[in-house]
Amino acid sequence: MAHTFRQCSLALIFIIMWLLIKAKIDECKRGDVTVKPSRVILLGSTVNISCSLKPRQGCLPYSSRNKLILYKFDRKISFHHGHSLNAQVTGLPLGTTLFVCKLACIKSDEIQICGAEILVGVAPEQPQNLSCIQKGEQGTVACTWERGQDTHLYTEYTLQLSGPKNLTWQKQCKDHYCDYLDFGINLTPESPESNFTAKVTAVNSLGSSSSFPSTFTFLDIVRPLPPWDIRIKFQKTSSVSRCTLYWRDEGLVLLNRLRYRPSNSRHWNMVNVTEAKGRHDLLDLKPFTEYEFQISSKLHLYKGSWSDWSETLRAQTPEEEPTGMLDVWYMKRHIDYSRQRISLFWKNLSVSEARGKILHYQVTLQELTGGKVMTQNITGHTSWTTVISRTGNWAVAVSAANSKGSSLPTRINIMNLCEAGLLAPRQVSANSESMGNILVTWQPPRKDLSAVQEYVVEWRQLHPGDDTQIPLNWLRSPPYNVSALISENIKPYTCYEIRVYALSEDQGGCSSILGNSKHKAPLSGPHINAITEEKGSILISWNSIPVQEQMGCLLHYRIYWKERDSNSQPQLCGKANWMAFVAPSICIAIIMVGIFSMHYFQQKRRHSCPWTGS
Repeated sequence: MAHTFRQCSLALIFIIMWLLIKAKIDECKRGDVTVKPSRVILLGSTVNISCSLKPRQGCLPYSSRNKLILYKFDRKISFHHGHSLNAQVTGLPLGTTLFVCKLACIKSDEIQICGAEILVGVAPEQPQNLSCIQKGEQGTVACTWERGQDTHLYTEYTLQLSGPKNLTWQKQCKDHYCDYLDFGINLTPESPESNFTAKVTAVNSLGSSSSFPSTFTFLDIVRPLPPWDIRIKFQKTSSVSRCTLYWRDEGLVLLNRLRYRPSNSRHWNMVNVTEAKGRHDLLDLKPFTEYEFQISSKLHLYKGSWSDWSETLRAQTPEEEPTGMLDVWYMKRHIDYSRQRISLFWKNLSVSEARGKILHYQVTLQELTGGKVMTQNITGHTSWTTVISRTGNWAVAVSAANSKGSSLPTRINIMNLCEAGLLAPRQVSANSESMGNILVTWQPPRKDLSAVQEYVVEWRQLHPGDDTQIPLNWLRSPPYNVSALISENIKPYTCYEIRVYALSEDQGGCSSILGNSKHKAPLSGPHINAITEEKGSILISWNSIPVQEQMGCLLHYRIYWKERDSNSQPQLCGKANWMAFVAPSICIAIIMVGIFSMHYFQQKRRHSCPWTGS
């Protein structure tokens, strides 16, 4: 818009300057300027410009000293001493060029005699691609065409329409850039097969040219208005979401096309319908999904053009009962000799499986030996914890429910997931793949491979003490896979406890390892909180480093010592996981404890360790 305003401003300035110059040119009191063959010429033509003084208009009192100068805009191109000047000019550019003749006398300013504008252009090209359209049954006929190259001259366009019974309509356009005209008349459907012929003619000072005639009928050029008042109604028939789309159209519409798509999709589904009479049934919509609908119309199967698309209607399909089954996993913890804590976890159903908003989950706990349901619980969370007896055989079933029903329950038998040692996966490793990924690999268990039905890879942040509240993540892998890339909820500089389970029909085996996606040196070292002598050894204990300061998985602690009054460097006493016994004859003076993460181990670097004395 700013660009258009700037163009208009420049055009206005040019017009004002042109008028001022023209006012001065029109005076021409002292002489005349003539242009031959014409002041409007074809591009590439040559013109002769003559400037002559009127009687007694030369330099006084010595007219013999007259000096006539011809300017092209503000640049001198020719001069001559006398009462007249002739110049031949070639190579003028397209557009308007201003020539001014001036008189120069001794010891005086130049005096303007007269001037002339020469317009250089081309004859109009033949207008191309003439097409006409009437928008709606009550609209008016309007035509467009391609002008071709700019003539740079005043060009007039005349649009003519001829119809049956020698009827003729004509419209003119004197705009320099004219390529559109509206006749302001309405074609009616009384004679839909009657022929009409349109033609456009361009005329300027250098010539004229007419388009090829364009012949059409009412059905050819009338483009219906887009459908309006679009509505949708959903029904439930045989457990299939069915919707009926309603709309309003102009009376002569015969054909409609519908397009629809989920709001988050870029691809349309298209349907063509004939004589729909403002309604159509759609049967393949997904439940609980927001859709976009648009409709277009046409008067004839083969003639005419489609209307513009209607305004978009957005609507959400109704819910249906869930179809998927929950992915359920669990964790066991012994409380005492008779009780155990069972924590169940499950993943959300996908949108296509949930088919609605999940309102709650139903958990059923059953003791298989007695065959009685012991507990039923409804929860809005994706986990559930209970305490049960360590004796007996237990099973759980979990299902998801929306407003239309529940999913099929997922049933699992509670067993000791790590009980079968021969089923334990071997040589488990965890390697960083990138900032948010850990690649876990393993070898199959020693037991017959056919016994393994699936592997489950489980991971959670390493947390000392009670870890039942730490979010649990898992994925399932078929028995022929021996690797898995874990990325869900993986953060850098965080240590994860990773377990790989091999599951058969009624038992399981597991192996574990620590892993992180990225690590660096711990932010702080351990703090020794006790050094005691016990049965000929010294017991050293220290506090663990806060999880947020470990910056990855810790491999081990190193204990350094030196004698109390010695100036020697501390020596390595041993490695330990939590606390250590050392001989009192060695660690009798100063003890210092160092900590090493994977960063030190993998890079084989050794750093000075913080130390405290006893």
